[in-house]
Amino acid sequence: MSADTDFQAFIHHIKTKTDIDLSLYKEAQMKRRLTTLRLKHGFATFADYWRALESDNRLMSEFLDRMTINVSEFWRNPGRWETLQRRFLPELLQQAGTLKIWSAACSTGEEPYTIAMLLAEGGLLNRSALLATDLDAGVLAKAQEGIYAERSLKDVPPAHAARYFTERNGMYAVSDTLKNAVRFKQHNLLHDEYDSGFDLIVCRNVLIYFTEEAKQQLYYKFSEALRPGGLLFVGSTEQIFSPAQYGFETADTFFYRKI
Repeated sequence: MSADTDFQAFIHHIKTKTDIDLSLYKEAQMKRRLTTLRLKHGFATFADYWRALESDNRLMSEFLDRMTINVSEFWRNPGRWETLQRRFLPELLQQAGTLKIWSAACSTGEEPYTIAMLLAEGGLLNRSALLATDLDAGVLAKAQEGIYAERSLKDVPPAHAARYFTERNGMYAVSDTLKNAVRFKQHNLLHDEYDSGFDLIVCRNVLIYFTEEAKQQLYYKFSEALRPGGLLFVGSTEQIFSPAQYGFETADTFFYRKI
């Protein structure tokens, strides 16, 4: 079996077993990441690795964690969060009266907790429903625990850090006010159905790992999940070209409004 056939067969097995379609991720990045993981355990081929995954839950959990992209931090690109807080949250609230928000591919929770901080600062928690989802059950468990290293808070304004975090043995625990504001749920962006009627969807620094075909699918799905006038907030390397084809217009840098 050729190396390419070996990897393609592995992709097929994973999709059949988990509903995760690795073919929709950029192949070079994904193949490099998984080859490193395979060789770490001494498997000569992906066929050997697959047989081990089928029988070893620990290996499967490690695989799922490595496959997903779990790099996150609070207040990433602070200027964009300030734009959301000062301009868009008041606009959305004026339009809808309440806010339905989705933090998609939320990783270990820094992003939805940042959103919750903004809502708390504006006195909007009791007028908002905040959903946070990720493919990886392991990172969702960490998000629900809400314990972070000091480096994760480097961009959090000092007053917010003092108000919403408690230091415990060198780590920082999110306040119950924020934890109670977020509903965490496992969700596969590429496979599962989407809820609808969202005022704001935040999906940042995730789409860059998908193929162009997969990104287009997601843009259409996000557009359908938003109410007219709702916003999609993407990452700093994820500008949408030709947003009109997905039913969007550019509202600001990295913010797209559903027409």
